[in-house]
Amino acid sequence: MKIGLVLSGGGARGVAHIGLLKGLEELGIRPDVISGASSGALVGALYAAGNSPEQILELVKAHSSSNMIMMVFDGLFSALGLKRILESATPENNFESLSIPLFITATDINAGLAIAFSEGPLHELLIASSAIPGLFTPVKYAHHYLADGGVMDNLPVHCIRQQCNKIIGSHVNKPGTDNFRKKSRLEVMERCFHLAIANTVNSSALLCDQLIEPELRRYTMFEMKYADQIFKAGYRSVMQEKEKLLALIA
Repeated sequence: MKIGLVLSGGGARGVAHIGLLKGLEELGIRPDVISGASSGALVGALYAAGNSPEQILELVKAHSSSNMIMMVFDGLFSALGLKRILESATPENNFESLSIPLFITATDINAGLAIAFSEGPLHELLIASSAIPGLFTPVKYAHHYLADGGVMDNLPVHCIRQQCNKIIGSHVNKPGTDNFRKKSRLEVMERCFHLAIANTVNSSALLCDQLIEPELRRYTMFEMKYADQIFKAGYRSVMQEKEKLLALIA
């Protein structure tokens, strides 16, 4: 049986994917192929390169700051910060060096399409997939101008559905309902983004055999200071679905 794992984008909430990977390992579930967008692509690449969930968590925390300005200009939400992480954890800048096949989704902002990449320069495409509009400059690759993969396909199942017998999806941006209160501009932007992509995510979720959605409403995309709590939420979400996941691979 070939198991696919799809990891959504979600900024800091993507740390929940790391906890999910730890939970899957404890259940004896290892993906045969990984697909991801934005922070999900980054976590997927670090795992496919042979890093343990604990190593990935420490690596992400080491490049994080509670200061949002530092995060944008020199941390996890900057091209420079991502490049440092990738060069230390995946020194070979190619897909072929990964122990698990990986698909990275980015958005071609000229064509208005989501494109899945499984070959090419790994680091550049991961930075492109994570290029949050308004924070990152789009990445030029070949004839494409690429931005955050989550804009057009935040749960990229389609690119691996035909390759897998079963697919587990991890979605960390479930919008739910919200009692509006005074929010920062970043919080409003995040809420509107989640609402805008919800229909696309819902249709992709139907292609998953098991969808995991950690409880993350109290955390925003930009709060890396809660990395440990977000990690634990991802781990708990797997344990809550333990029986279903074991039945899936039986």
